[in-house]
Amino acid sequence: MILAFVEHEHGTPAETSLEALTFARRLADDAGGPVEAVAVGDEAGAVADALGEYGVETVHAVTHERFDAYAPEAWGASAAQLVDDLAPAAVVAPGTDRGHEVCAHLGAKRDLPMAANCIAVESAAAGEAWELTRNRWGGSLREHTRIDAETKLLTAAEHEFPVEPAGDGGAAADGGTVVDGGAATVVDFAPDLGDDHFRVRVDRVEESDVEGVPLGEARVVVGGGRGVGGPENYDQLEELADLLGGAVGASRAAVNEGWRPHDDQIGLTGAKISPDIYIACGISGAVQHMVGCKGAEAILAINTDPEAAIMQKGDYAVVGDLHEVVPALNDAIRDAQ
Repeated sequence: MILAFVEHEHGTPAETSLEALTFARRLADDAGGPVEAVAVGDEAGAVADALGEYGVETVHAVTHERFDAYAPEAWGASAAQLVDDLAPAAVVAPGTDRGHEVCAHLGAKRDLPMAANCIAVESAAAGEAWELTRNRWGGSLREHTRIDAETKLLTAAEHEFPVEPAGDGGAAADGGTVVDGGAATVVDFAPDLGDDHFRVRVDRVEESDVEGVPLGEARVVVGGGRGVGGPENYDQLEELADLLGGAVGASRAAVNEGWRPHDDQIGLTGAKISPDIYIACGISGAVQHMVGCKGAEAILAINTDPEAAIMQKGDYAVVGDLHEVVPALNDAIRDAQ
């Protein structure tokens, strides 16, 4: 059995968790057995309505009177106790900050090895060491390695797996086709926790005052780099993003200049985006930036330098001055609407 850790917002599973479920189903196909899920909090059971579509048979809803806020050690201890009861072949979590952290606590408490940011497992036979590939150094390096343990801990690299319902060509552990069986069964789980498990917990959540589509959720992202020339010139990019129903991002260079807030930064030390199209304006395409946008379905690069790295890595390229190209794009889109 493969146990998937699912993050959720008021019972709605996060997109990254649904990506991880695609990975978990592939493991289950090789290792044999079902995919089950673990979710934490009072509304954890509500995810069962959605997860059945993604091949999950059982949702283990972990509840505790002090789970009103995220507490990493407590969540990790809860997962460890659940692993003791279920003895899964592997625990799969999304490659998010929280997914990594919970898996790390689980591994430390049960002396289990953890492989982060996995993108493929070549062999996942039950009872054997697994051969896998994972991203290292922000995705600039891919590592082929082995993991061997009774229960293996893996996180799925963000935006490396599609969100696929189980019936979309998925295969069951017995070789048959998986079909949507409706809502997953919910099994409540009450962990044994003490005060020491809550030494670290979220104190408060401060909402961003940025309006519009969040950068990480936008299907169209318009990014600006040093070539934009100054904060006042982002008006052109904001207009393009508005016309396309998207969001505006920035390179680290633009953020360091103070032209855009850090919330807009795309890259290794900023946001990871996965839009349908990323329009990069005046961005050179440093490795650190490309790590943040490699989840994009397509990249359109606009740059005066045809030799810029991003022009070589993009799917489409326009060699020209963004201050002429972007306004022309805006005019064309308005005329077409």
